Amino acid sequence: MSEKAFDNILIRGVNWIGDAVMTMPAIRALKKAYPESKVNLLVRPSVAPIFEKDPNIDGVMLYGDEFSGIFGKIKLAGKLRKGRFSKAFLFQNAFDAALISVLAGIRERIGYNRDGRKFLLTKPLPFNSDDRKLHHIDYYLNLLKASGIPADYSDPWIYLSIDERLSARTALSRLKRPILGINPGAAYGSAKRWLPERFAEVAEWFIKETGGSSVIFGSRKEEHIAYEIDKRIPENKLLLAGETSLRELISLISECDVFLTNDSGPMHIAYAVGTPLIAIFGSTDPGLTGPAGNNNIAIKADLACSPCFERECKNRDTRCMYAVTSEDVYFGIKEMLPLTKAVFFDRDGTLCKDADYLNNWDDFEVFPDIKSLAALKEKDFMLIGVSNQSGIQKGIVDEPFAREVNNVFIDKYEFDGFYYCPHGPDEHCSCRKPEPAMLFKARAKYRIDLKGSFVVGDKDADMLLAKAVGAKGILVRTGKQQESPHADFIAKDLREAADLIATHG
Repeated sequence: MSEKAFDNILIRGVNWIGDAVMTMPAIRALKKAYPESKVNLLVRPSVAPIFEKDPNIDGVMLYGDEFSGIFGKIKLAGKLRKGRFSKAFLFQNAFDAALISVLAGIRERIGYNRDGRKFLLTKPLPFNSDDRKLHHIDYYLNLLKASGIPADYSDPWIYLSIDERLSARTALSRLKRPILGINPGAAYGSAKRWLPERFAEVAEWFIKETGGSSVIFGSRKEEHIAYEIDKRIPENKLLLAGETSLRELISLISECDVFLTNDSGPMHIAYAVGTPLIAIFGSTDPGLTGPAGNNNIAIKADLACSPCFERECKNRDTRCMYAVTSEDVYFGIKEMLPLTKAVFFDRDGTLCKDADYLNNWDDFEVFPDIKSLAALKEKDFMLIGVSNQSGIQKGIVDEPFAREVNNVFIDKYEFDGFYYCPHGPDEHCSCRKPEPAMLFKARAKYRIDLKGSFVVGDKDADMLLAKAVGAKGILVRTGKQQESPHADFIAKDLREAADLIATHG
């Protein structure tokens, strides 16, 4: 497939926050397949902020209320014509999505053969009972695969700026950590909402046993539910229901240490910013819309009537929600709470000489003062490597060789783990520093308190990584960069970095 086959691609996005998050891997796959094309997204204003800083999207067009009715659709089609789109991918299943694409004169229109729109599509993709069993992330990826586009799975990822993260951290700064985020609402209906008194009970246990705090989120329509919980929690709490924009909500959720939620839009936001979460399911199926990632837990009672996919319980007792106990939920939360702290080290230029794409043993030279890191183990810090290895994607570095080098630090220098990102900067992956996904993977596996940890590296990317997760950053002058405005400390070498950690950790 040639990425130059067309210049402008339109994606008709979906209308709900959770669904929008679940389209993100497909959007990334589409941009990867056509890197030189302009990818534009048409969505409702209510979900547009999710994609605000997404580098896989070149432009976001709003499908506002001014485009309602037949005349509004004609007006929107005229606006789309100006974009000269030659291909449209219809993630939204509605007849409306196909009709507008036709009116806009878009030559190729690809979507599932649903809702009576087959005759409007140039490539109607089969839709059958098996497709209904796919997780929604796979459902959107399958649309691309069925149209001949490579679409590998990846977890959804919402991009946040450092300023957004710092602003959220400041907003929560008066709360004691760890912080339990609570989302008691669900826009779909009452059949998806756990009991307010049980949310409150879990929060009280959490605060009492950890010495931490809770913060309660929700929309303006859910303020009464949030208030019911808030009034039952005596102290160490913050009520934010109805007070945040969508971008603020995303940033605040990213700053929570663990998140307790119903199956809802904020649930999808939580895993897409890397926050460990417990999700309670009743009328819906976690196999279809459950949280992505390996560090999340979905709790669901085993009842014959569930999932029913109803907005309100037809039995009028919501037994699927009553069957999930506070104990079930709190035991799940306890499995996620941070237990230890770590020092994360960049590799090339920090632990060993920067050889510009290290690809042979002759150029591998470990800095001699690495032995000083043993003292950090005695202070109960874990040692974990985190390295960008874009040479793998470029074909300069053999991936098995990169793993062998990383294992040297585990086998010889007592590192507890080593993570690396094999992608190039053009892929905009969540694991390439300064994006923090590598640290989140380590947090999930080792239950690390990132706020009590350190990042040691020789580049701005390492220092920005520290800021992204709230760790302290130490720039070592053993690489090419001697100063960084983002560093908390500057050290001449690993020995001095270890001394700083011992003093300030």
